[in-house]
Amino acid sequence: MWFRRDLRLADNPALVAAVEAARADGSEVVGLYVLDDALWRSGGANRVAYLVESLAALDAACDGRLVVRRGDPRSVVPAVVRAAGASAVHVAASHEPYGRRRDAAVERALADDGVPLVRTGSPYAVAPGRLLTGSGAPFQVFTPFRGAWLTHGWRAPAPRPREVPWAALPSDEVPAAPPTTARLPRAGEEAARRRWHAFVRDGLAGYGERRDRPDLAGTSAMSVHLRWGEVHPRTLLADLAAAEAGGVPGDAVATYRSELAWREFHADVLHHRPDARTEPLRTVVPDDAWATGPAADAAFDAWAAGRTGYPLVDAGMRQLLGVGWMHNRVRMVTASFLVKDLHVPWQRGAAHFMAHLVDGDVSQNQLNWQWVAGSGHDAAPFFRVFNPVTQGARFDPDGDYVRRWVPELRDVEGARVHQPWRLDPPPAGYPAPIVDHAHERRVALADFERARR
Repeated sequence: MWFRRDLRLADNPALVAAVEAARADGSEVVGLYVLDDALWRSGGANRVAYLVESLAALDAACDGRLVVRRGDPRSVVPAVVRAAGASAVHVAASHEPYGRRRDAAVERALADDGVPLVRTGSPYAVAPGRLLTGSGAPFQVFTPFRGAWLTHGWRAPAPRPREVPWAALPSDEVPAAPPTTARLPRAGEEAARRRWHAFVRDGLAGYGERRDRPDLAGTSAMSVHLRWGEVHPRTLLADLAAAEAGGVPGDAVATYRSELAWREFHADVLHHRPDARTEPLRTVVPDDAWATGPAADAAFDAWAAGRTGYPLVDAGMRQLLGVGWMHNRVRMVTASFLVKDLHVPWQRGAAHFMAHLVDGDVSQNQLNWQWVAGSGHDAAPFFRVFNPVTQGARFDPDGDYVRRWVPELRDVEGARVHQPWRLDPPPAGYPAPIVDHAHERRVALADFERARR
């Protein structure tokens, strides 16, 4: 069983398939995780540190017999297969560009020894690529995709194997996690289920009203656990159905279910358009609209450090640095500010997010950035420019979120915190706005009109 984005034992169809195959011929199961050098180097300190903890939790669940090997999977997996005398390698299918190339290469290497790579399930309720429009084309608009996704449905969660005959093989020592100052959440399958059950019990009923409020604990914060596969979305969907049957308002359940569909929509888009990782799916402004040079670099650095002078933007960027996560509403505001106020290409912001997010996921990160930039499928129109002041006043009405993350403003009471430049005197140590939002919005819209003409 080659674990990748499924660091759990429950609701893991690939593990079930491996255990059933082992029981059929009286053999054992090698639980393998490959520390892929390509991903280890590019993973970002927060994600790598979280992975180390998640692997420790998985190892404990595997009775201390998780086999960890470091290197290129194309050589590591066949070597472990030969050492164990394994008859098959079981995996959940990968759909992101790198994972598909990696698996194809490993499959070819295993074929030399007559060993199949058996794909069972995926990290999604409905595997990317399975849903097509009536004309047989990939979906480009979310709402019909969601309708097809709901109509298609998904299997019930796979049962957790009662006993797994884990094989004992030598394991490499997991390298020490790179240093990080972020306060990361507790990792592992058990932590994921505890967090989810607490949300269903205490937060699901009010999800529709509270999810856009960064000053409140209104979201489930399950994105990191879904990213690492410590829980499967199918498990969440089954629990949502049970919660609705138990009396949780149907609109709250439908709203959360729609968020899972949005996640799967972006995975489906990337499955069909792997170039969306780095390339816009459509052009929305001329090439000369993007800022370059030292001034653009300085603006980007101020944005990344949370020193733009716009409190909601700065609070979000500091939350990212502080905990490796950012509230979704604030992700949209900060991304819009970089692309449409500072005129920096979305790819640069997406790379910064991937460097710090614990839940950094290629399809979700890149396609959500394209959504804000207006260049993706079913994207927000480019002329939708988030106003950081009005967004703050609406979704952080008392300023609690801003004061939590921007200590220079902690003595500013109420909603006045969203426009500190109007205070006399201005708060000490906090920068003035680096741009005028109204002016930069007009520039962005003019660039859009040039491209449209």
